Amino acid sequence: MKPKAPRLKRWTAAEIHEAFSRFHNANPEPKGELEHLNPYTLLVAVVLSAQATDAGVNKATRALFPIADTPQKMVDLGEEAVRDYIKTIGLYRTKAKNVIALSEKLIREFGGVVPRTRAELESLPGAGRKTANVVLNMAFGEHTMAVDTHVFRVGNRTNMAPGKNVLDVELELERVIPRQFMLHAHHWLILHGRYTCLARKPRCEVCLINDLCRWPEKTVV
Repeated sequence: MKPKAPRLKRWTAAEIHEAFSRFHNANPEPKGELEHLNPYTLLVAVVLSAQATDAGVNKATRALFPIADTPQKMVDLGEEAVRDYIKTIGLYRTKAKNVIALSEKLIREFGGVVPRTRAELESLPGAGRKTANVVLNMAFGEHTMAVDTHVFRVGNRTNMAPGKNVLDVELELERVIPRQFMLHAHHWLILHGRYTCLARKPRCEVCLINDLCRWPEKTVV
């Protein structure tokens, strides 16, 4: 039988505080990398970013958003035209359909205004829990934790917030991260996963929290 891997030691509250203090000192006001003009275009950008890169979404929306920055303008533009603008993004046909459908629902049920509750946001076509969390955080300053592949990897690899699925990791991060850091926490973790704690070749030598990390395979002690 293959021996069981040893259980990794959990982070202490002091270590969590230290890690986010370092993230804060290095980047006090982290910004999301999806370009947007208002809460509505942020919502659309996040929906478009599913299984796509932020850079790829930005390339497509730089021409789209200046002419369709409200639900009504997007509906007036029409699904076929939206498809043409976003055809460089993966799953663009389904996403164009969702963008029109969510815009119509915003007009019909919310007076054309992006709602401010998770349940209402999740009711929109193409929007899931992660989308809702991003919009609540970035547009409305809520202390939400949006878990994408980067945050999921960092939470598990470091053992800061291990979990079998994204909801487990989200809830654990919300539990352990001090409130003073929650507004920007998901940006710090996304950026850390995107540029330092890479999937294939993590850059442990430049990692701000390499001494705190519990990953058995880290390349620095």
